[in-house]
Amino acid sequence: MATFYKLMGVASDGFDPEQRFVTSWLLPPSLLAAYRLLFALFDWATIITIFIWDGINDPDEIARDFSYFTALTWWGLTTYLTISGLHTLVYSSKGYTWLHRSWPRPLQVLHSLFYTTIVVFPFIVTIVYWAILYDGPWFSVKMSAFANVSRHALNSLAALLEIILPATSPPPWLHVLFLIVLLAMYLGLAYVTHVTQGFYVYSFLNPARGAGQLAGYIVGIAVACVVIFLLARSLVWARKRFTGPGKRSKNDMPRHNDPYTDQQLEMSAK
Repeated sequence: MATFYKLMGVASDGFDPEQRFVTSWLLPPSLLAAYRLLFALFDWATIITIFIWDGINDPDEIARDFSYFTALTWWGLTTYLTISGLHTLVYSSKGYTWLHRSWPRPLQVLHSLFYTTIVVFPFIVTIVYWAILYDGPWFSVKMSAFANVSRHALNSLAALLEIILPATSPPPWLHVLFLIVLLAMYLGLAYVTHVTQGFYVYSFLNPARGAGQLAGYIVGIAVACVVIFLLARSLVWARKRFTGPGKRSKNDMPRHNDPYTDQQLEMSAK
């Protein structure tokens, strides 16, 4: 099990000992927290605005929204920015976070994997939407323009900033396997949606258009996922290589002075 944790980004000597998830090579922790929480606030405002609009104009769309990879990715991005923003805010003021001190190792693994999805999946959403699904002309309804630009363009901006700004280490290689598994699970959800609600969330998933075309899209998106993972990992590696460690909190608590962490490591080694 210890080997699996290490392969997933949680080493035996403790999770993220350099506090890279909550620090930035460019910004102090307070500003990194402010950026993440402000972007999260915009994301939450977007979700609420879309729900209100759909509730007034097409209430059924609210339920359908959770079947779209776009919406699920937006929820994931919003949740990550909220959680990481709060972690960063706590680290800025106290010098430690719940993530490092008290979360069990499986949740630390999931947080590491969560970060990887954030720097990969939004780019897939943006590419698939603008290259395959969008057929123009520009949106005549301002609300549609706002929703689509937010969830199909600003999502990738947030992903790019999470590659550039934090001091995070490159995602572990094993994460790419889990990304493919998550995409496969979503594919299952898409067909469950067709069976239960009678529509294809994305037209290219309709097998009536040809089995070869369907297989091509599925394989193409999987390949794109691997390529984007490699690009994101390379950018994170380059950023880490040329910028160094993150700016630590003035209240940073060294690991060897933290009895809670020592106890946690002792328990995990058993």
